[in-house]
Amino acid sequence: MEEFNDKQKPKPNIVYFLPSGDFYYQKAQDVMGRGDLGKAAIYLQRAIELSPTDAMIYLQYAVVELEQGNVEKARELLLEADRLEPRNPETVIFLAETSAGLGFLEDALYYANLYLDFDEGGEFTAEAKDILDFAHATLEKIPSEEPNVNRVYIHEQERARQLMEEGHHEQAIEIFEQIIAENPFFWSAYNNLALAYFYQGEEEQARALLREVLHGNYGNLHALCNLTVMAYYAKEDEELVYLESLLIKLHPYKFEHRFKLGATLALIGQYELAYKWLKSLYKNGFSGDGSFYFWLSHSAYFAGDEALSRKVWTQLLEVDPSKEGFEPWVHAIVQEDDLLRDVEYIQSLLQHDERSERLFGLFLLEKSPHKHEILANPTIIKVEEYTAIEKVFLAFVLGRDLEDEAVLKPLFQMVEVAEILYQRVEPMQIEDTFPFQMWFIICENALDQGYAFKNTVALAAAVEYMYRSSRAKVTKKLIAEEYHISPQTLTKYVNELIPFLPLFRP
Repeated sequence: MEEFNDKQKPKPNIVYFLPSGDFYYQKAQDVMGRGDLGKAAIYLQRAIELSPTDAMIYLQYAVVELEQGNVEKARELLLEADRLEPRNPETVIFLAETSAGLGFLEDALYYANLYLDFDEGGEFTAEAKDILDFAHATLEKIPSEEPNVNRVYIHEQERARQLMEEGHHEQAIEIFEQIIAENPFFWSAYNNLALAYFYQGEEEQARALLREVLHGNYGNLHALCNLTVMAYYAKEDEELVYLESLLIKLHPYKFEHRFKLGATLALIGQYELAYKWLKSLYKNGFSGDGSFYFWLSHSAYFAGDEALSRKVWTQLLEVDPSKEGFEPWVHAIVQEDDLLRDVEYIQSLLQHDERSERLFGLFLLEKSPHKHEILANPTIIKVEEYTAIEKVFLAFVLGRDLEDEAVLKPLFQMVEVAEILYQRVEPMQIEDTFPFQMWFIICENALDQGYAFKNTVALAAAVEYMYRSSRAKVTKKLIAEEYHISPQTLTKYVNELIPFLPLFRP
């Protein structure tokens, strides 16, 4: 028998099978016929991976998710299907149905009407009309927060809100009060007037107005949220628990209400619920302003969705770069630094009668993971009562661009000394605060006398030596070695600082 070499051996006919989206779509159809929805979902997910632009696969996947009760997931898939193939009757009617089920009543009305516009008399006409009836009936049951108000007053309210944001609270209060006098049921004007009073420090007046809103417009979401924020800042735990129990039961339909509720829940630490409301808005294309991204990122992070938190934070920095440094994961890292997490302690410094204590409070505020929370409370920092130095320091804390650096250099040097001291004790505990308190007392007097704060390392060494030597025996040689300076340099700066201590002032 003749032998074949390798080249003569017959080769088998091999057909390489490359599955497509259609292949897995068909397999999904097959298992759906047997009632296996779980396996159908797996096949459809694979089909989307292979055919990401096929709207019909998204639609079928959405139907499977609906059958399994996953309405939010279904709506996400339907929105993508609608983007790929707009005005498909089945997609549109399912969007109307899922929107109604999730409480997006305005969207439900939109999609149901859209279906009737281009497919009236079609297969799903009855369903579309039922959705319209349901959405209209539900919306009618929601108490109206805004009666019919002349557009002139709406423009006036916007002008007053702008004044309030610019810090002109008294002018804003006058406008709001005039609007209310002429429109006694214009509830949003009451809410804004309450906030203006709150920013002025008149908390009781603010709360009285909000209770008046709730008396006349029961369930007013903005009033409930504003009262909750005030109770939170005032540390009124009993009232906070009560108001929180009310907020948890709410199911707002309007996008702006869902944002207000989600942001309020995030502020008071109800991150899981906040994440639910804010994420539902994000999925539906709501963008809002920087505060929306801020609270969504924080609630997502503490609810366990770090990937979305980081994605949203990137979007926030695009619209508001000043928020860099407030990342929720950064705040979580500094948890061991108890003093920076002690909101009450920092607030007590910021509200202290002595300027040196307020300066120390601003220094801690810049590092605190609760910086945004503290700054959001308008009763803590009364800028109008701050001295020029404090206002500049506050601008520094807020990350504002400061011009004329030559004039401000002593302030920057002063802060650098504090930073050097901070690096020596980090993480800071209460017992570490005494050298800082002494330093900011020195700074208060030194700034008033035009001291230049040269050689920040030597100044930090001098402060540490002055503090430690007042409590135990310590040599200049030891401190100088720790700071890598000479004892003579240390002595020079100790002698410069001593006259600024209150005991040595004339």
